Amino acid sequence: MTTTEMDIDPPVASSPPQNSSNLSAPQGSEIRTSTGAVAVRSIEGWIILVTNVHEEASEEDLQELFGDYGEIKNLHMNLDRRTGYVKGYVLVEYSTQSSARAAIAGANGTKLLDQTISVDFAFVRPPPSKKANASAGGRGRGGGEAGRKGRERSRSRSPVEGDGVKDE
Repeated sequence: MTTTEMDIDPPVASSPPQNSSNLSAPQGSEIRTSTGAVAVRSIEGWIILVTNVHEEASEEDLQELFGDYGEIKNLHMNLDRRTGYVKGYVLVEYSTQSSARAAIAGANGTKLLDQTISVDFAFVRPPPSKKANASAGGRGRGGGEAGRKGRERSRSRSPVEGDGVKDE
């Protein structure tokens, strides 16, 4: 069995963020996307999602653009089976958080083959909503005893002998 070493980022502090777009935050605080969600690391590394990619963009074009921000661990381009062109989005994986942040800050809103691309973290943990916290136990759908306090689940009853139902 072979062992593989992983790059491990320092632990994230649980302090509240100061603004919703926290891409330039210090290494110990939570990283926020442009929508306010907390960016999370995948198993392998930090993956960013590039959208509005021109259909004729090549892997070399993307390597050239995103290679300036750090070492690219993996670049995944989904192609349309029928046409062979790029579907419009690309996943770029970096091993470090700082490289991913630099790529988002530097490439978001830039032009690639005459199309303005959007770049953000691919994996996020959404911010807690006020509606979810107000529900029983802070949970959404699901169940458990906390969501059923005081109400009984109605069940169908089995027929009893002599209740007017004939067996034929």
